[in-house]
Amino acid sequence: MDVVPRVELTPAAADLVRRLRAAHGPLMFHQSGGCCDGSAPMCYPDGEFRTGNSDILLAELAVDGVGETVGFWMSRSQYQAWSHTRLIVDVVPGRGSGFSLEAPEGVRFLIRSRVVEADPPPGP
Repeated sequence: MDVVPRVELTPAAADLVRRLRAAHGPLMFHQSGGCCDGSAPMCYPDGEFRTGNSDILLAELAVDGVGETVGFWMSRSQYQAWSHTRLIVDVVPGRGSGFSLEAPEGVRFLIRSRVVEADPPPGP
């Protein structure tokens, strides 16, 4: 049986992540439960956004063939609301938050989702 990934990147999002990593070094995503831009996945230099006990690491997203990954974090409370979905990180035209690394590119990351069977949250 194939394991359905909990989080994945579209080809366009993976391409943007590769470009951002070339410019900024290792990256991470964080998906909060906020409104407006707070509900969009935010891309930061790895470690710049401080995660804590209220966050869980949902996936290590592979973006190239050399084994480097980008962590995708989500607030635990947000995961409870989205536990039945596969999150698909896409990129669309338009300006998102000024704090996410893609903002100067004139695009923004966006979550698309598909319903899947629920898993327990990862981690402790």
